[in-house]
Amino acid sequence: MPRRKDIWRCAIAAQPIGSILSSGIQQDAIHWFPEEPPFTFLADPFGYRSGENLHVFVEQYDYRTRHGIIERLTFDAGFELLDRRPALREPWHLSYPFVFDGEGATWMLPEAHRSGRLTLYRAFGMLEDWRPECVIELDCVPVDASILSYGGRWWLFYASAASKAAKLGSLHVAWSEKLCGPWTLHPDNPVRRDFASARPGGTPEVIDGRIMLPTQDCERTYGGGIRPLWIDLLDETGFAATRGETMAFPPGAPAHCEGMHTLSACGDVTLFDVKTIDRSLAGIALDVRRFLGRSASR
Repeated sequence: MPRRKDIWRCAIAAQPIGSILSSGIQQDAIHWFPEEPPFTFLADPFGYRSGENLHVFVEQYDYRTRHGIIERLTFDAGFELLDRRPALREPWHLSYPFVFDGEGATWMLPEAHRSGRLTLYRAFGMLEDWRPECVIELDCVPVDASILSYGGRWWLFYASAASKAAKLGSLHVAWSEKLCGPWTLHPDNPVRRDFASARPGGTPEVIDGRIMLPTQDCERTYGGGIRPLWIDLLDETGFAATRGETMAFPPGAPAHCEGMHTLSACGDVTLFDVKTIDRSLAGIALDVRRFLGRSASR
C-alpha cells in the first residue's frame, strides 16, 4: 500500500520555451492554476491556441479512484479561466495529453500504457469530441510518447513500459511518413539509457537548428526535474544527444517542491508542472479505506 502521494500543480509561463531554456522561468511571467481539492491534482499540461484563447489539456487524477482522465481548461488572453470540462475518458488510466496539429487535423496522443497500446485520437467539433483514429504499432508499449515533425517526417520519442527501470530511464525512437504509419523503429532502440535524461517530459522543439527534447530527471525520484536533451544526430541509423543541466524549480513553486516533469511549448507561452509529496496520516487513511472497500466488494 503506498505511503506517499505525488501532488502536482500546473502553471502557465508567459515566455516561449527558448527563453526559458536560456534564462529560466521569470517570476512575473508565471500564472499558477488554482489548487485542487485534497488528494487530487492536475498534471502534464499541453497547450493549444484557438484565437485569443489558450486551451490547456491536462491529466486530472483523484487518489480515491486512482484513475486519470483528460480535462480541458480554457483561458482568455489575460490567463483568466473561462471554462473547464472533461475532454477524454477511457476505462484505463490516461495522462500526458500531447495535442498537436498535422495532416489537416488536430490530434491527441495521450499516455495510456495500461491499455497495452498507443492510440492516436482525432479532434472533431471544437476540441470537444476526440475519436480514436488508429493504433500506432511500436517495439514496446510506450510511455509518454512525444511527437515532432522534422525533415519531412514524423518522429516519435517514447519510453518503454516493460519495467520500472525502462519507464524511468529508456528512450526509444521511431519515424513515419504518415501519422497512422507504418512506423519504422530505430535500429538502436533504446537509443538512450539514462535515469537522468531519457523519459520524455514535454514537447520536442527545434531551437537554433538543434532538436531539444525535454526529459525527466528521475535519478532521485520519479519526475524529479526537467532536463533538456539536445539531439545532435537523428536519422535512420544514428542517434546522438547531449544532456543539459536540470532546470531550477520556478520562483513561487510550492514549499518543499520535489519535482517537475512536464515542459510543453505553445508559441509565446510554455506550460509546466511541479510536485510536492504528501506523506500525511490522512493520505494513509484514504488508502486504508480504499483497500477495505475493495476487499468488502470481492
